[in-house]
Amino acid sequence: MSKGTRFLAAAVPATIIYLLMLSGILPVPFVKRDTADLILPVLPWWLLVCFGSYSLMSLGLGLVRFHDTPEAYESLLTEITQAKNELRDQGVTVD
Repeated sequence: MSKGTRFLAAAVPATIIYLLMLSGILPVPFVKRDTADLILPVLPWWLLVCFGSYSLMSLGLGLVRFHDTPEAYESLLTEITQAKNELRDQGVTVD
């Protein structure tokens, strides 16, 4: 099963349950109805902000830890130099 299939297998039922709770057909457990009416409409935005925060944190940590792997750093610099040389051979100004 691919990652996309696994994501859809979890996202579709979660979306259906969310819509049923938002419309009031399915009660929200352990939460009063008036509190659920305040929380449920903003829940997708909260999840989007949490996902964005997690993504930025992952990118930041990757940048911080990048110099911890000198061989990856050197490999990247070698690939950049190689790409610049190939572009110069084809007549493209790189610098």
